[in-house]
Amino acid sequence: MKRSGLHLTALSQETIVAAIAVIIFIVASATLPGFFTAENVVSIIRSVSVLGILALGMAVVIIGRGIDLSAVAVMAMSVAWYLQLLNDGSSGWQALALVLAGVVGIGLLNGFLVAYADVPAIFVTLASGSFVFGFVRSQLIAQDAVPVPPDNWLQLFGGLRFLDIPIEVFIFAALAFVIFLFLRYTKWGRYVYYAGDNPVAARNAGMPVRPMLVFRYVLSALVAFLAGLLTAASLHSINTRVVNSTLLYDIVLVAVIGGIGLSGGKGSVRNVLFGSALIGIMLNAMTIIDIPLIYQNLIKSTILLVAIVIDGLLNPRDEQTAQQGDI
Repeated sequence: MKRSGLHLTALSQETIVAAIAVIIFIVASATLPGFFTAENVVSIIRSVSVLGILALGMAVVIIGRGIDLSAVAVMAMSVAWYLQLLNDGSSGWQALALVLAGVVGIGLLNGFLVAYADVPAIFVTLASGSFVFGFVRSQLIAQDAVPVPPDNWLQLFGGLRFLDIPIEVFIFAALAFVIFLFLRYTKWGRYVYYAGDNPVAARNAGMPVRPMLVFRYVLSALVAFLAGLLTAASLHSINTRVVNSTLLYDIVLVAVIGGIGLSGGKGSVRNVLFGSALIGIMLNAMTIIDIPLIYQNLIKSTILLVAIVIDGLLNPRDEQTAQQGDI
């Protein structure tokens, strides 16, 4: 009965978020010049693609009762290092293999410290994100913005379109479908929900709770690397200053406002899609209205705070969550 109630609550929240997104879209289309055009609609979808991809990785971690504050640092710094290696003359496959090893290593470190050293995830990932940023910026790259080398595959890839829609939109859709299949139809995907709902009961039932926890952080790191590659392909460079932007809060905002409970064990890909749609439409409308960035950040932070408070009321933290200190 408890799980049924949670499902109804999540469905209600999804419905509300979808309805708000539709209302904002209709009002903006009727009142803002240039909003309801094919170019702007494609721009909205494209703008939320990378954010949605990052939110998908974050969602898997949160559903399993964790959080990954290193995602943006891994996204920016891994791709910056990759581009720096290419600009320095390294072969494409060698640079890719080296950077992938580093990305997987950070994911393994995060997962090991959370799963086996019992360090709260919020502290582990905050520290690892700061370390990744500081180490890569000081030791491995020469400047904040690292360009894509001329005639590199990323430049060609970033210009690909199908039906006049950028390729990253299709990659977002494909990744969302893959993660949906993983969570819904695989044994390890169901373990994510069981471990997030009650990790002690899941462990007593024989589920590999700790290895699964490590796997989730590795998956989050790999998804962040993919998002960074798409960003570099679109902009023909990667700017590491994005680590100090509000992107991390936007990722959490998409997940929470979409209906993924921070207490774990609840949520789906559908929540990420609804949350991405709402945030993308809202940010695009505020940009057209020409609301200053500082006020946009204020609005987003207020929405995030309200969403977290509502999530706390709808999904109260149990004793195990409080003891773990994951969130």
